Formats: sequence, structure tokens, C-alpha cells
Amino acid sequence: MTDIYTKVSLVAKSMVFHAGCNIALFIHCCATLLIVPLLNIKQRQYVFTRYNVFVLWWCKVTCGVHYEIEGQENVPEGPCIILSNHQSSWETFLFQTLFSPLSTVLKKELLKIPLFGWGMRLLDPIALDRAQPIQAFKQLISQGHDRVSANRSVLIFPEGTRVAIGDQVKFNRGGAALAHHSQIPIVPVAHNAGLCVPSKSFILTPGKITVKIGAPIYSEGKSKKELYEVSTKWIKSNRDALMA
Repeated sequence: MTDIYTKVSLVAKSMVFHAGCNIALFIHCCATLLIVPLLNIKQRQYVFTRYNVFVLWWCKVTCGVHYEIEGQENVPEGPCIILSNHQSSWETFLFQTLFSPLSTVLKKELLKIPLFGWGMRLLDPIALDRAQPIQAFKQLISQGHDRVSANRSVLIFPEGTRVAIGDQVKFNRGGAALAHHSQIPIVPVAHNAGLCVPSKSFILTPGKITVKIGAPIYSEGKSKKELYEVSTKWIKSNRDALMA
């Protein structure tokens, strides 16, 4: 009986969470989409991420999901390539509030989502067509270099998609290649968001998410292969430690 009550309670709280997010998104976009094009990119990110701040707070209030960040002092002053494991939508909301100004590498289909996609488009992301990997790689290097030249960091999830806990996906080399090409540092990030916000699941589970930010991995004197191996090893080992 207790298990049934717990499950019903989690479903009900998750429904309240998602309903609140959708309502807040509609209100936020209606209130900001007309003025945001008049702002510079850093101002745009600040305005749009007020919704992200709400989502993180609402997640805590309704579903008991809170978080802590370790190593925030490792974020450099200038632009960097942020590489992180990807387990849920939760970390995408958090990272937009931690790194600014920021361009996110994402699949182009996300820009077609009403309201959310329209807002993301105004943040000047790097939208890739995953069906054309060679062209996507060239686009990542070209547009990524343009972004960092404009003093903006680039967020990349090298797994390419949300990965369920326990699944193993080969990390792509795009982030390391961009860091090597632009000669800026990689900031590796690991987290265990999937414990509370599982991949492709409607139900959220109360608990604490830990986000660990590693020391910058500098590109000078390192090959693309070395940057890839060092960053991938750091993310995987810290991710697995957080899941233990």
C-alpha cells in the first residue's frame, strides 16, 4: 500500500511540476520575445535564463530535487569549451545559468519547438543536423570558432543525446577538435542528474544532484587526441563516481 501511495504521489508531483513549467514558459515567452531581439547576446541569455532559474526552483519545491555544485571556481574568465555527460533535460537548464555568454550545440529539430525553440534561436546556438555527420562536424568547427572569437563559451554534450544511467555511448571528438582549433581550454563537467530526472521519464524522484566542474584542460601543447582522451576520462570517471 505504501509503495502505491509513493508512486501516486510522485506522479502527482511530477504532473504539477510539468504543468507549472509549461505555464511559466508561455508567460515568460509572451512577455519577453518582443523585447529580446533588441538586446545583446549576454542580455538575452540573462532574460531567458530567468525561466531556467524558475524551473530549477520549481523542481525543488514540487519534487524535492535540489543540487550542489563543486568546483565552480574552476570556470575561467574567458571563453571555454564546456564538455559534460548528458542524462536529462535538467542539466541543460542549469548550465545556461552557470556559463555566460554561452552558445549551446544542439540538434536543429529543437529550434522547431513552439516558444522554447523560438527562444533558443535568439540565443544563437549551434544547431546541427545529426543526419549529416560530416557537414555537422565542419559546422561545429566553423561556427564554434566564430563564437569563441566573439568571447562566448560553447557547451557540448559529447554523447550527442541523453543517455540513461548504465548505458554506454562513445563520446564524439568534436569538442576536443574545437578546443584544439581555437586554442582555448576545455572545462569538463560531470553530474548525476539522471538519478532524480531520468532520461525520457515523466516522473521525477526527490534527492540531491551533484554537479562537479573540473579544472580547465588547456589546449596548448596537446594534440586533439590528447584533449579528447583526457577530457573523456575525467568526465567518465567522475560521472561513475557520482553514480556510486
